[in-house]
Amino acid sequence: MSHLASYFPITDPTLIFFVVLLIILMAPIIMGKLRIPHIIGMVLAGVLIGQYGLNILDRDASFELFGRVGLYYIMFLAALEMDTGGLKKNKYKTLVYGCLTFSIPFVTTYIIGVKALGYTGTAALLLACIMSSNTLVAYPIVGRYGLQRKPSVSLSVGGTMIALLASLIILATIVSAHHGNSGVAYWIWFVVKFALYCGGLLFFLPRLTRWFLRRYSDAVMQFIFVLAEMFLGAALAELVGLEGIFGAFFSGLILNRYVPHVSPLMNRIEFIGNALFIPYFLIGVGMVINVRLLFEGGAIIYVVFCIVLFGTLGKAIAAYIACHAFRMPLSSGHMMFGLTSAHAAGAIAIVMVGMRLKDAMGMPLVDEGMLNGVMITVLLTCVISSLVTERAAQKIVLRDKEMPQEERKGDDERILVPVKYAEDANRLVQLGIMMRNAKLNRGLVALNVVYDDEHMRRNQERGRQLLEQVSRYATGSDVLLQTQVRVAANIANGIKHAFKEFQASEIVIGMHTRSDESPRFWGQFHQSLFNGLSNQIIMARIMHPLETLRRIQVAVPSRAEYEPGFYRWLERLARMTKNLECRIQFHGRKETLQMIHEFVKNIHPELRAEYIVMEHWNELPKLAATIAQDHLFVVVTARKGTMSYKNAQERLPEELTKYFSGKNLMIIFPDQYAYDDTTSMTFAAPQHTEERSAYMELHDWIKDKLNA
Repeated sequence: MSHLASYFPITDPTLIFFVVLLIILMAPIIMGKLRIPHIIGMVLAGVLIGQYGLNILDRDASFELFGRVGLYYIMFLAALEMDTGGLKKNKYKTLVYGCLTFSIPFVTTYIIGVKALGYTGTAALLLACIMSSNTLVAYPIVGRYGLQRKPSVSLSVGGTMIALLASLIILATIVSAHHGNSGVAYWIWFVVKFALYCGGLLFFLPRLTRWFLRRYSDAVMQFIFVLAEMFLGAALAELVGLEGIFGAFFSGLILNRYVPHVSPLMNRIEFIGNALFIPYFLIGVGMVINVRLLFEGGAIIYVVFCIVLFGTLGKAIAAYIACHAFRMPLSSGHMMFGLTSAHAAGAIAIVMVGMRLKDAMGMPLVDEGMLNGVMITVLLTCVISSLVTERAAQKIVLRDKEMPQEERKGDDERILVPVKYAEDANRLVQLGIMMRNAKLNRGLVALNVVYDDEHMRRNQERGRQLLEQVSRYATGSDVLLQTQVRVAANIANGIKHAFKEFQASEIVIGMHTRSDESPRFWGQFHQSLFNGLSNQIIMARIMHPLETLRRIQVAVPSRAEYEPGFYRWLERLARMTKNLECRIQFHGRKETLQMIHEFVKNIHPELRAEYIVMEHWNELPKLAATIAQDHLFVVVTARKGTMSYKNAQERLPEELTKYFSGKNLMIIFPDQYAYDDTTSMTFAAPQHTEERSAYMELHDWIKDKLNA
């Protein structure tokens, strides 16, 4: 045994990394069998293999590096996945809860530190800072249940950052007082630095991100760029005098709307963090915890008991007071308590700073008893937080299943995305992903139709390569994508037949933009497609990455609310707006806007929607001046002979070409019949319609003659 013990602790970096990966692999399996959150398994594994456990691994520099990255990752992901619209809407609630979850544990812990534990005022202040702050250790549990955008989660994340910021400011006060820098000048300079930091990031990061995402579409480059911005925010925060975790969170908050929740980029960020960096951090936390002290009895048990009881009690009181005051369900209170009760990153950072400070006698401000008490408190609060959060998440999921859902029973949603050109294909698939109902968990159908001619074999191969490209893109967002290369004598008929075979509900297709193939606005087959199908067809011309859009402007014709497909296209635009976290403006008649407002208020109250009256469809060209490069202009049109169709819509191709050239554009043909049978041919339903009517040709001829 002594010979075997000589090989431990393992110091070889390769073996250390192997053991860590083994723990990351096995912890969820073992903890899953025990019905225990696997986050606890990571921390306990760290305790087991660390120097205070079996001493299997040496805590080398990799734990410092990867642990720091994992710590930043937790805060960064929490900010990226926040419902910023809900946060802005509930900013006062967030501020109130942040003050509660900071002040109540701060006061209770300070009193206990002075009265029960006999600490000096400064040491008690330091302990109060530790227990009033918290780390979102249990946040990955929220992500696993898909509850990131719940109000209770948003309040918890926002409250965490307010509490952390307040704790770090008080810590800065203690440090500056020990160095004799507690004068007014010091604090004026600190406020100036903090204001410059926040203002600088708010000004430069959005502009830099929009520029980069528009210019570079490579997946690896985008991922590295976002990670670099996270570390930039963390590094600058430390220069200001705050901890890097605040900077990581603040950067994530700024980048929130540029990394959509359903995008491949978000999927990569979450995957790398949850697979490697966050587990590394949790294992590293466990390795510095000395649980042997609990078995030695004496003062350490009393210290841990007081800190855990009163610190956790303060967090619980704050959570349930806020839950009652905001009239939220009790399960939401459990979630708020679970997320804000863990102490890890901030606690370790603050206690390490305290160890470097000396009291009047030259002794460390944080003695061995407080250090070990805080470290064991980290372990116990992580366990409490994980268990409570897991239980609360399960209750919220069950509660939501009992509540009426926004989607209708028997929803026929199945989106068909015909693709032809490699440069447009990914954005069309992304558009479909943004519009799909994630709760139904249905995939998309990508279609490539080739002509049945002498180049058929070569075009089929190109089509397969194109579909492989979009399949990889959809896989990055964890969305199932069915693909088909179809041979047809007529492109429009090929799409129609595929539409029926796949039992699709709607089509998302790119707009015709190549004059070398057809000089007409609608191209070779688009018009035949929307005249031959009565289902919803969305044509899109996206010039810039979707995640850089700041506003969607929608022109709605009068009487659009009487069409059968009114709520379908409205739901698709609402989902897209929600995923992009941008604003949306509706332009239309007052009666139509009232119907839209009721739908948004009842189904998507979190949308930042505006309603602008547009009395006549002839006012459409006037909107061109309000459409910026980072806006998306959506035109809801109609097929001839339907309720919302008007003669002015015949000029749509000319108006869009003249006034909206180079803009991001979307044209929606809604569902306009209860059912359709495109195989039937009747005298009243012709199979072909010209792009321009004879009346329009005559109108233009007379106009030219009069102007001559």
